[in-house]
Amino acid sequence: MIGRDKRPIGDLFGLTQFGVNLTTLHPGSVSALHHQHTLQDEFIYVLAGEFTLYTGTQEHILKSGMCAGFRAGGQAHHLRNCSESDATYIEIGSRIDGDAVSYPEDDLVAVMGADGKWSFEHKNGQPY
Repeated sequence: MIGRDKRPIGDLFGLTQFGVNLTTLHPGSVSALHHQHTLQDEFIYVLAGEFTLYTGTQEHILKSGMCAGFRAGGQAHHLRNCSESDATYIEIGSRIDGDAVSYPEDDLVAVMGADGKWSFEHKNGQPY
């Protein structure tokens, strides 16, 4: 994710049940590949700047002070900074063993292990 500065600030406090990230997207960059979680809820709050939020096939503009939430099993989503300035948001997500992430536009799946680390595979099960 070139152009994405993601700082896991929740880890500084030893949080284990949910993650908190302070993320800045430079112009033209994206938060992640278009994705959806099976078990994890996610919430974002825009601190500064402007993003385009892609959910399913829809686009929404999010500006400073706006927020969005993504329930487990909901629509695929990601953010893009289409502006000419940096944009920053706080991201909060639950940490649930066995969560899986699907990427409908890419040949990729991810599964969170009991150690809290992600493993990535192709959709046919081959290691990535």
